[in-house]
Amino acid sequence: MPQIVVLPHVELCPEGAVLEAEPGTSVCDTLLDAGIEIEHACEKSCACTTCHVIVREGFDALAPSEEDEDDLLDKAWGLEPTSRLSCQAKVPQNADLVIEIPKYSINHAKENH
Repeated sequence: MPQIVVLPHVELCPEGAVLEAEPGTSVCDTLLDAGIEIEHACEKSCACTTCHVIVREGFDALAPSEEDEDDLLDKAWGLEPTSRLSCQAKVPQNADLVIEIPKYSINHAKENH
């Protein structure tokens, strides 16, 4: 089963984490299921950028992003060439991912889900 390595994030995952991930599940759902409360203000409908992550390893194993995701990513804080919306990025079948959750998002008020 693939793994997602989450790099340390001061608020959401201070120690970092290594998660078993079900192929085909979104990165966002995998994080939430593990208790890592990544923001997802649009309820994972590809309508905001609050679940933005940077894929440090395994980016090429992900299916390409769709145009809607690309348009939204242009508005994300700290955009990098390997940025993805975690609600749209699906865990690949045979590859591990290393992700970084950016320090900030464009959301001024945190949502409690």
